[in-house]
Amino acid sequence: MSLHPKIEAVTERIRQRSAPSRAAYLAGIDEAVRNGPNRTPLSCANLAHVFAACGEHDKARLRGGATPNLGIITAYNDMLSAHQPYEHYPERIRALARELGATAQVAGGVPAMCDGVTQGRGGMELSLFSRDVIAQATAIGLSHDAFDAALYLGICDKIVPGLLIGALAFGHLPALFVPAGPMPPGIPNKKKAEVRERYAAGEATREELLEVEAQSYHSPGTCTFYGTANSNQVLLEAMGVQLPGSSFINPGTPLRKALDEEAVRRVLQMTALGDDYRPLGRLIDERAIVNAIVALMATGGSTNHTIHWIAVARAAGIVLTWDDMDQISQVVPLLARVYPNGEADVNRFQAAGGVPFVFRELLDAGLMHDLTTVVPEGMRAYTREPRLEDGRLSSAPSATVSADETVVRTVAAPFEAQGGLRLLRGNIGRGLIKLSAVKPEHRCVEAQAVVVDAPQKLNKLHAAGVLPRDFVAVVTYQGPRANGMPELHSLAPLLGMLQNQGRKVALVTDGRLSGASGKIPAAIHVTPEAARGGPIGKIRDGDIVRLDSEAGVLEVLVDAAEWNAREVAPNTSRPAHDLGRNLFAYNRANVGPADQGATSISCGPPAHDGTAWDYDAEYELGGRAEAALAPHAEKDN
Repeated sequence: MSLHPKIEAVTERIRQRSAPSRAAYLAGIDEAVRNGPNRTPLSCANLAHVFAACGEHDKARLRGGATPNLGIITAYNDMLSAHQPYEHYPERIRALARELGATAQVAGGVPAMCDGVTQGRGGMELSLFSRDVIAQATAIGLSHDAFDAALYLGICDKIVPGLLIGALAFGHLPALFVPAGPMPPGIPNKKKAEVRERYAAGEATREELLEVEAQSYHSPGTCTFYGTANSNQVLLEAMGVQLPGSSFINPGTPLRKALDEEAVRRVLQMTALGDDYRPLGRLIDERAIVNAIVALMATGGSTNHTIHWIAVARAAGIVLTWDDMDQISQVVPLLARVYPNGEADVNRFQAAGGVPFVFRELLDAGLMHDLTTVVPEGMRAYTREPRLEDGRLSSAPSATVSADETVVRTVAAPFEAQGGLRLLRGNIGRGLIKLSAVKPEHRCVEAQAVVVDAPQKLNKLHAAGVLPRDFVAVVTYQGPRANGMPELHSLAPLLGMLQNQGRKVALVTDGRLSGASGKIPAAIHVTPEAARGGPIGKIRDGDIVRLDSEAGVLEVLVDAAEWNAREVAPNTSRPAHDLGRNLFAYNRANVGPADQGATSISCGPPAHDGTAWDYDAEYELGGRAEAALAPHAEKDN
């Protein structure tokens, strides 16, 4: 089937908009490619340091002939359940590399914080910036310049985007991303959410809540809801930089081990030393970025990726915008319902057909690009399910009929005709809303504002019994510049409980929500943020706020003259410098807006004078809030 005209048009617009920066990026890749092993230019002293700690067998290969050396970037720690299985991956990778006539070394480790631990706490203010630290740590590991390919061991929220940004800085190297798989099913996510809401209402004890949480997060592996971590895996497959069908195979299974081993074999086949050179920076082009956004919309994935993938794209010299995402969402149907967009966990999603089923539907409908990927078959390989036959890795075509139509459906009979995201515009600025988990009757809210500049203050107002029956919670000074843009998932139980009582509630914020957040209508990532003088800071208690996700409207119903005359309210939250937050003052001061990827580091190719690339001026809205009202399509034509 030919490509859908809207997908083709969006892709072409991205290509044209990105042409100068993409050309600069590719030129950098070409300049970095060498003849022979990458370690060849090293001096004798440099090379001796490379293999000083190796065994004699590896030493001989590293100091001798044209054998590839594989760099491992690992995000292992044993606090993160998703990353705990990585503990012994390096030794397994090294052993297999030796069998294949190569060497492998851990080039470096990167931090991996658990957002589940830091939700609602001060440490969450470091979460978004950890992505940029991970990118820099990746670059430090690979800066030894002694590797011919790289394997990236990472799964969770900011870790995969950070690894991607760092990997793209070394885009001349072939790369493969290696997941470890989700934990087996625990207690149903719906039951967990119900107990959380009962606890918020004072109807459940802490012991009851802890027990249900422990039954949900119960073993090594990724959490089983479809949040940012599991969305990461789907987007990596959509870009063709992870093995087909590898996302949701549980840890410790024979199939998981076989896929891990195949990743080592395959990445070694892609080096410049062979005849199948596939550098990461050329695999990830504007078509791959569009594929990732298509997959995000079709599966109702995490809103966090509306920030992360702008940064990832920029790292490859590609300029992606919220308008692009919005237009893609309008033509891509919702094909999956996985918690919080439904009741199923990712294991049930996998059993119902999972990624192979969804991707086949999208490809057949012309909604995804067929790409050059890490496997020779291209994107069609991602429509097949991995299997083990007589101990050997193989694959089989995905089923043509969903095994569970409450979880996965075809393009011909989707859950919704459009994807899970909508761009909102109005006199408050621009923001995003995830529609896939919000029931139609909750998608439009018009009510008085309750304005706070810290989420804890809303909980205190509820405890005091002073919240109006119907209201829009406006939580300001939660953007990247204000405090690092923490997730506000701690508000979900309270607002969910109030909505269940029949009250009209909504959230408007310049902060983020967790990728696991769902049923409350929430306009998030509002830009410009309050700390940049954004109009969200002008909203006052009692103002009528209208959030209409179907029409794409986010506005405050205040007389224009009065609105224009208002000043932005000050931030009254007490600045906090504990838990390492003092170390990130520079990041807060220099971070870009959410619709530019909220990056606090230089990202992507430098301009000819060595400065950061000058992307389209419409990005920096600042005092030009009217720019938010003009669609990119008009500016690009």
